[in-house]
Amino acid sequence: MIVQIGRIFAISRRLRNTMATTPVQFTKIFINNEWRNSISGKTFQSIDPSTEEEICQLQEGNAADVDVAVEAARSAFDYASPWRRMDASQRGRLLSRLADLMERDRQLLAELESMDNGKPVTVAFERDIPISIDCIRYHSGWADKIHGKVVPVDGEFFAYTRYEPIGVIGQIIPWNVPLIMFAWKIAPALACGNTIVLKPSEETTISSLHMCSLIKEAGFPPGVVNVVPGFGSTVGSAISHHMDVDKVAFTGSEPVGRLVMEAASRSNLKGCKLELGGKSPCIVFPDADLDEAVMTSHKAVFSNQGQVCCSGSRTFVHDDVYEEFVQKSRQLAEHRVVGDPRNKETQHGPLINATQMKKVLDFCRLGCEEGAVLQCGGKRVGSRGFYVQPTVFSDVTDHMTIAKEEIFGPVQSIFRFKTTEEVIRRANDSDYGLAAGIFTKDLNTAINVSNKLRAGVVWLNTYYKFASQMPFGGFKQSGIGRELGEDGVKEYCEVKSVIMKIPGMNS
Repeated sequence: MIVQIGRIFAISRRLRNTMATTPVQFTKIFINNEWRNSISGKTFQSIDPSTEEEICQLQEGNAADVDVAVEAARSAFDYASPWRRMDASQRGRLLSRLADLMERDRQLLAELESMDNGKPVTVAFERDIPISIDCIRYHSGWADKIHGKVVPVDGEFFAYTRYEPIGVIGQIIPWNVPLIMFAWKIAPALACGNTIVLKPSEETTISSLHMCSLIKEAGFPPGVVNVVPGFGSTVGSAISHHMDVDKVAFTGSEPVGRLVMEAASRSNLKGCKLELGGKSPCIVFPDADLDEAVMTSHKAVFSNQGQVCCSGSRTFVHDDVYEEFVQKSRQLAEHRVVGDPRNKETQHGPLINATQMKKVLDFCRLGCEEGAVLQCGGKRVGSRGFYVQPTVFSDVTDHMTIAKEEIFGPVQSIFRFKTTEEVIRRANDSDYGLAAGIFTKDLNTAINVSNKLRAGVVWLNTYYKFASQMPFGGFKQSGIGRELGEDGVKEYCEVKSVIMKIPGMNS
């Protein structure tokens, strides 16, 4: 393992010397289709997590910049504005044009995402960017299909419902999949006719700012999309507390989600859509295709270095196949290629920052101290960049810290179970309920267990199959509301009932 990692890093260094640095064109606040410096004059660093070096300085917004952005968004939402008077079908064409521009800039977006986030550039190009484009194309088709219905009420009345945009939407997105989250947030909100003030994570702002340039190029009117970079304690708090923001959508940790919800309730009782943490189970039954289950469970944990809210970080394996599963999982983790995210061979890049790296290493230490068996990994890779080895623990029990708390890193915890009833109870014994995976060839088992799991998404013999047509969101403390699909679109609408008296009206 050590030899392999050293070899990959040597290759990566040679590649770095032959590759031009991806230029960062956009570093300012985006309001009213204009690039602006922060009112305070402050900037902050964007750091490359693979080298710990500065990429660029970004304008640092605060509450005053949020006020300007909200004012622009409110003006763009005025009844007489070009945006509100625009045909719904034209909104769809603008979204479709944005998707076209993302296709054109796909390589650049992947490089920016990889440099800023640390994910392998191949993963960004082959997964993140296509998922983002697909989301925007899907919602472009919704723009002129959001409508109410005529309702046959009793009496001489004509009644119908309208779905109307909510207004100014505040959106706060995380650092783990920045472009996917950008697309998942803006596309349904724009399809419905809302305007937006968005805060990207301070860790991964660059790709969101490039998207702003494409939004302007696509032809969206000024003020429809506004992006204010900065920190959660300033920009995020200002959006959540703002009296002229009509709804806030947040993706991130459960503790911060509570703060957002509290701020919304203490200000103007704005609506909240929250997509929060998870501790998702993968359940492997003895009749499953074991090699497929091992590989898919591996990807469920180690994709994006484990920095995924719905990561399948609790792997429950039936006693009959447990030892073989553990052995194969260890071998996969040991052979996972760790290195420079710019290297196309790399499967596993750095974590986002030093704080996250320390947190993950602390969990690994706790796993050993509490009695789990460390099969592989558990240590930092090298001394430069925030790399942690792919880590596998076996003989994990439900009381251990690594079994209960969200790690958000490349750590697979493998549990043993004997009966279906037992594993359902243990899988549901969590404060979270975002996702789950089931591996079995038995259709009755698949359906019965999926129906009994308290999770918003259940994958059967697969994992991380995201579809823009299907709603995504969690039960319990994993959040409120849904992204994607028809359910996700309706999150950005208000329903209005209109009832008029018409003498002689018949049913």
